[in-house]
Amino acid sequence: MPRKAAELGPLAVSRLAAPGMHAVGGVSGLYLQILPSGGRSWVLRASVAGKRRDMGLGGFPDVPLADARRKAREAREAIDAGEDPIAARRAAKAALLAKAGSVLTFRQAALDYIAAHEASWKNPKHRQQWRSTLEEFAFPTLGKLSVQDIETSHLLTVLRPIWAEKTETASRLRGRIEQVLDAARATGAIKGVWENPARWRGHLDKVLAAKTKIAKPEHHAALPVSEVAEFMPRLRSAEGMGARALEFAILTACRSGEVRGARWSEIDLAEKVWTIPAARMKGGREHRVPLSPAAVALLEKLPRIAGNDLVFTAQRGGELSDMTLTAVLRRMKVPATAHGFRSTFRDWAAERTNYPRDVAEMALAHTIGSKVEAAYRRGDLFAKRTRMMADWAKFCAQPVAQAANVTPLRGRA
Repeated sequence: MPRKAAELGPLAVSRLAAPGMHAVGGVSGLYLQILPSGGRSWVLRASVAGKRRDMGLGGFPDVPLADARRKAREAREAIDAGEDPIAARRAAKAALLAKAGSVLTFRQAALDYIAAHEASWKNPKHRQQWRSTLEEFAFPTLGKLSVQDIETSHLLTVLRPIWAEKTETASRLRGRIEQVLDAARATGAIKGVWENPARWRGHLDKVLAAKTKIAKPEHHAALPVSEVAEFMPRLRSAEGMGARALEFAILTACRSGEVRGARWSEIDLAEKVWTIPAARMKGGREHRVPLSPAAVALLEKLPRIAGNDLVFTAQRGGELSDMTLTAVLRRMKVPATAHGFRSTFRDWAAERTNYPRDVAEMALAHTIGSKVEAAYRRGDLFAKRTRMMADWAKFCAQPVAQAANVTPLRGRA
């Protein structure tokens, strides 16, 4: 065991003169630091999160020995409780300076960044997620800190608790923090030699596992193709706007949010086409949906409210909630999700038709993986998709007995 420093009294401390660090005892790690210039200050040397840190406790004799020992004990107690008194004091100082308007806190930098860029974010969900992830995960730790003072240790405090369990959210959060700090640097709020502590390549990738190695794939529960014929009559007999929205989502193979936000102004019943604007699409690109006769018939039976452009309206007005379609399936005791029917559609196309893979992927509005392929593919295969969606609607309407006797045209590749 290391030798315990002798506990010096006030007189002995006042007589210390040699430059260096002098242990004064009473509290482990408490030193009087004497500079070559003669300046004297109290320093607590302690291990915080496995790293040796020196914490200043004030100058001597302005801070007498008794007060230095009291401050040292309080800091030790905080460290033993799992806290970082150095970071806490730095945050308090940053908050005080921020109140006086002399530094830029991370919270203000983030809000400034969002205000400057949100007009270019066409997807409302994307705008909402920017704010919500920062507020929930980043602001509690980084919010009051000056952007100049944020270090890698702060980023790890934010990211490590959620990196394994919420990998995709954590990864996006890291990228957003990096962008906020880069913007703060560009405005001059961060000065001197600096590297972004939130950067991934060559930095955080050394201490956090790659998300591709740990992210758990999220599969939406889907109804088997063989059970569609039995399910659809039950759905058509169900009452309520939620049931009609789910039926329309299945017939068009569109996402729940796209269906719930559908507008009459987007639909041309004469031409049998629904044009979803880029602002409401996940990929940020306009998507034309061919409407099968069954989909058109469904729309023609819906009530139209004067002054309301929404196709599917909630009882109290406005869009249906995200849980409305899920509630329909739960009441029917069907172990599937609304989004899962897109997988059912994809399985049907692959297993029971000869339609090319590209046609099915285009129907689902999936992003083309290769940039080269995307550059060469100019059309949207609308004519082929029109035939495909008509065949899908016929399949959804066929009798159960007929569905049971269908022989797949080709197996899954």
